[in-house]
Amino acid sequence: MAVRPIVVWPDSRLREPTKAIAEITDEVRSLYRDLVDTMYAYEGVGIAAIQIGVPLKMFLVDARVAGQAEGTDPLAFINPEVVGLSGSRQRMDEGCLSFPGIYVPIERPGHAHLRAMGLDGKIFEAEGDELYGRCMQHEFDHLSGKLMVDFVGPLKKRMIKKRLEKAAADDHVHDDNCHHDHA
Repeated sequence: MAVRPIVVWPDSRLREPTKAIAEITDEVRSLYRDLVDTMYAYEGVGIAAIQIGVPLKMFLVDARVAGQAEGTDPLAFINPEVVGLSGSRQRMDEGCLSFPGIYVPIERPGHAHLRAMGLDGKIFEAEGDELYGRCMQHEFDHLSGKLMVDFVGPLKKRMIKKRLEKAAADDHVHDDNCHHDHA
């Protein structure tokens, strides 16, 4: 449907409480399509609705990350809940569409088990290790306002904020330069 702008930290909308989705409507299906288009346009493997400014309990995970066949639609997790986290803890660098170009080492349980509603309105359970488990945990965190910077200390947090503010200012200058008439 449409590629939507990504909400970039420190935008306060990323901390907004998310609301449960009562039923699968045309609006929810349209949101799903926008999330798919946006996730792939920004080369992500997961995205939460809050990352495009929609405070609903919904996120997607790329089908290949979830162990599905190439060309399969991304999995929609609607009103997800964590059933269990287990396994040895693993520390890996994570990126996030709301933190462009930033990677942070984050320690998480190696295995995640979630229950959610699918786009068909049916409840399903998903379990994953490694990247899939990590992706489910990362996107689930977005639904409660938990972000990558919450896993780092104050100095690293300030460094990330300065880097993103500089990137935004550079983008703004570039945008301004692109719109001048050269008569």
